Amino acid sequence: MTRAEPTPRATILVVDDEPTALRLLIDTLEPAGFNVLVALQGDMALTLLQQITPDVILLDALMPGLDGFETCRRIRQNPSLALVPVIFMTGLTDTQSVVSGLQAGGVDYVTKPVEPGELVARIRVHLANAQLTRSAQQAMDAAGRYLLAVDSHGRLRWCTHQAGRLLGSLAPGAPLPAELQDWLQTRRAGPPGAGGNTLLIPIPGSPAEAGQRVEFALIGELGQDEYLLRVTEQDQDDAIRRLQARVKLTRRETEVLLWLARGKSNRDIAQILEVSYRTIDKHLEQIYPKLGVETRTAAVALAIRALEGG
Repeated sequence: MTRAEPTPRATILVVDDEPTALRLLIDTLEPAGFNVLVALQGDMALTLLQQITPDVILLDALMPGLDGFETCRRIRQNPSLALVPVIFMTGLTDTQSVVSGLQAGGVDYVTKPVEPGELVARIRVHLANAQLTRSAQQAMDAAGRYLLAVDSHGRLRWCTHQAGRLLGSLAPGAPLPAELQDWLQTRRAGPPGAGGNTLLIPIPGSPAEAGQRVEFALIGELGQDEYLLRVTEQDQDDAIRRLQARVKLTRRETEVLLWLARGKSNRDIAQILEVSYRTIDKHLEQIYPKLGVETRTAAVALAIRALEGG
């Protein structure tokens, strides 16, 4: 009978500048079966995280130099660390300090002096939750999904491998685009449907006239302050050229038909093309006779067949 492989020990990165606190944490975590890495400052932790990815980060809120809140914000800017739980350790128990830690990207907090049994229990809960999330992400990766989750400020929480590669072409190692942050803020502040369900952002480095853009589509809200988005790369000009080669429409009419085929409403198309809602209606009045159809559904079906080369 073959022996089962030993379960890997989870690695905990402890970021704290107090020797007494560090000794207590090491004496608590190592006997509980964890590997422990130590960083004495926020900057040191960020340097270390360029080389390793721990399973959990224990982060002191108040440290000289880069404090825990700013350290956590910088950690959350790195997509490869998006699923690593950050647990704050603090002697501050006022509500604002707790809120600040959660807003910075922490998932939990414990108060100092740390109670060993409680700390280990909390770590195990967050390890299990992170593993479930990773398993779901791996399943989506295997299915070839371009998905990511962000908070209401447009900060990345996690993304599938495919989406990560596409986002890397936008701004490697940087926060998500400001347009995305503004769009999510508008949706959060406004009534349902505010800002539309999709957002198109030009790909940096491509000529403005090339029409190469990334589309973010809001799928829904996963939980408190967590939004699921689908991201796809679109070469607008290429699609228009292929469609225009098969239908006798003007450039603008072809653009309208293309967005129609992509499931956009007249109001969405008006926002995308930066024209009035009535202008889109007028274009459709011209498009239907030119295509020899009478309904929106028939026009969409014809456009899809044309794009597929049928």
